[in-house]
Amino acid sequence: MQIDLLYGRDGLTLDMPDGAETHLIEKPAFPACDPPAKQIARALRDPHGAAPLAELCHGKSSACILICDITRPVPNYLFLRPMIEIMTAGGIPLDRITVLIATGLHRPNEGAEMDELVGDPWVLENVRVENHFALNDADHVDLGVTEGRGVPIKLDRRFVEAELKIATGLVEPHFMAGFSGGRKVVAPGVAHHETIRTFHSARFMEDPAARECNLTGNPLHEEQLEIVRRLGDVYALNTVIDDKRNLVFCSFGEIIESHLSAVDFVRGYTEIPVGRKFRTVVTSSAGYPLDQTYYQTVKGMVTPLDILEDGGTLIVASQCAEGIGSDHFRAAQERLVRLGPKAFLKTLLAKDFADVDEWQTEMQLKPMRVGRIQLYSGTLSDSDHAVTGVDRITDLHDAIAASIAHHGDAAVAVIPEGPYVVPKAAAGPG
Repeated sequence: MQIDLLYGRDGLTLDMPDGAETHLIEKPAFPACDPPAKQIARALRDPHGAAPLAELCHGKSSACILICDITRPVPNYLFLRPMIEIMTAGGIPLDRITVLIATGLHRPNEGAEMDELVGDPWVLENVRVENHFALNDADHVDLGVTEGRGVPIKLDRRFVEAELKIATGLVEPHFMAGFSGGRKVVAPGVAHHETIRTFHSARFMEDPAARECNLTGNPLHEEQLEIVRRLGDVYALNTVIDDKRNLVFCSFGEIIESHLSAVDFVRGYTEIPVGRKFRTVVTSSAGYPLDQTYYQTVKGMVTPLDILEDGGTLIVASQCAEGIGSDHFRAAQERLVRLGPKAFLKTLLAKDFADVDEWQTEMQLKPMRVGRIQLYSGTLSDSDHAVTGVDRITDLHDAIAASIAHHGDAAVAVIPEGPYVVPKAAAGPG
């Protein structure tokens, strides 16, 4: 049996061993939908909890549109120009419209990468497209702290001071915040490093409610809601795509209501009741652009944990063409390898501010507590792999066969889309 995994730009064909009892875990098919231009036009014309975009522009002299960075395959090329043309028709001058890349603490997207991210030369030629830099203190406005958990609210002034504020993004499972998109594009997307590092401290990360597909009691989600409410009127365009990157859903409106409408839509296609656990689970890191670093690969390790038996083997295919990730992340991984999981976690628990990118290493502790992790990457160097803290494999077929033999169990769960699908061990709701 052959299975196509999302891996890099081109995918990877997995040959399952003879005798393997393969349980393929995929999203159900999305319903037929209108062409993208029609979906977007309808969303902008018929919003959730707000006036249509054309009306929101009246009386406004400036606008800021947030877009996700290169790690998210958001179809920016489909909606940026239509939104900007509505804004200019409503009286906002082109030179007063900024497209701001919500990098969080990721690296900036520049040059050819920015061209790919925006995907529309007209946009690049007609409006300013700029990166957010979380470490630049002067770029941010201090709005105090949240009442709930005392998170510092420091946000990029280009967004705060714009008269029309719109976040855009992709709504999919997120292994900390429940779902991506909406409020998350604002914080941590264009937040100061102190805001981001507070969100990612151990008191948030170790909360059992901070998990994929969960918004109830999720501390990150609750603080994000308070932050966007502090800003006043904020709007969002939320998209959902299928495994071929086709637009299948689009919602616009007040940032919280429009995001929840997209969550309601996507939840039924991403949370998959399986009815059991497995001793061998094979997954991906969702292919390009998510699987370009080992940093992002951790997401693929966390989302299938509900179906991994204690002591089981989790096999992850991730290209990691750009290596391990940031220098900050490498330092955290080096500490993990040197100290071991328990001692590493102990260093985190007393901090109010997490060190940059060490939260991803903290999330890796979750699968390490459950079973054995094996990584297939055709490009990760030996020096990078040495700091992953997981086992290296060079042949997926052989690794699956070895896991079957080791556990004495031929059942293998395979999740081609990685973290975009969240399998649940329960047979159904509840």
